[in-house]
Amino acid sequence: MIVKKLGIKPFKQIWEYQQSWMNNGLELRRNKKPIPQELLMLEHNPVYTLGKSADPNNMLVNNEFLKKIGAESFQIERGGDITYHGPGQLVVYPLLDLEEYGMGVKKYIHSLEESIINTLKTYEILAGRIEGKTGIWLDGGSSKERKIAAIGIKCSRYLTIHGMALNVNTNMEYFNHIVPCGISESSVTSMQKELGQSVALEKVINSFEKEFKKIFIKRI
Repeated sequence: MIVKKLGIKPFKQIWEYQQSWMNNGLELRRNKKPIPQELLMLEHNPVYTLGKSADPNNMLVNNEFLKKIGAESFQIERGGDITYHGPGQLVVYPLLDLEEYGMGVKKYIHSLEESIINTLKTYEILAGRIEGKTGIWLDGGSSKERKIAAIGIKCSRYLTIHGMALNVNTNMEYFNHIVPCGISESSVTSMQKELGQSVALEKVINSFEKEFKKIFIKRI
């Protein structure tokens, strides 16, 4: 698995890279050749992405307002509704052939969730899943439940792109302009907000990489 730590990158550039990887991977599969595995870890410039099942009404502002705040928006092919990506957020795109890991989509998403949960645990942040809701949550099932990480993927013939976003030092004001993931009754949080102080993003990246590899590398 090739690990790429890319810093801050425009969303469109990385989106096009993922599409190219998928197309190349499908061609390699047709020719029965090995498919390179990659783990992209980065931040994006401010951007809103709408999944294939997104409700346009969950975008609460117009394009002119987005320009004023320096944000873009894209309708993309991953599952899920609308979410925000921006500086201070760890975005992870595993570009994987799930057949190499003996995983279906459900098991893959569960493993991706586990990587996030275990990363947060190293910071003594107790997180988990909520039945029927995507992503990773704190105080699930209570009146205080709040989302700290979003997950949305696309899978074709066991090749997967897109991935997850963990709020580390994210500017949470950007979430006020959307209904995050289409869920209006719950709030969104970050590691910085929960810990009461800024968190070194590089250390979070290294911690996530370690936890991710514990689950995925041993399956090769």
